[in-house]
Amino acid sequence: MDPVVASASVVAASIAVGLGAVGPGIGQGTAASRAVEGIARQPEAEGKIRGTLLLSFAFMEALTIYGLVIALILLFANPFA
Repeated sequence: MDPVVASASVVAASIAVGLGAVGPGIGQGTAASRAVEGIARQPEAEGKIRGTLLLSFAFMEALTIYGLVIALILLFANPFA
């Protein structure tokens, strides 16, 4: 494999993981803070809030996993090689 393509793939993989983790990380922090605030305001709605929170966490983590999959493809099954 060409060294330029290999180094560009490593840089692209690190960017994919980095950007793929920043957005969901910020979103999860915001969602958790709003959920805690909502539970503090209405303790009787804790079950609904928690269920919705966990579902949204799952969707946010899926975005992070997509970034990881793209990074692994670039590192091990490079389509540009």
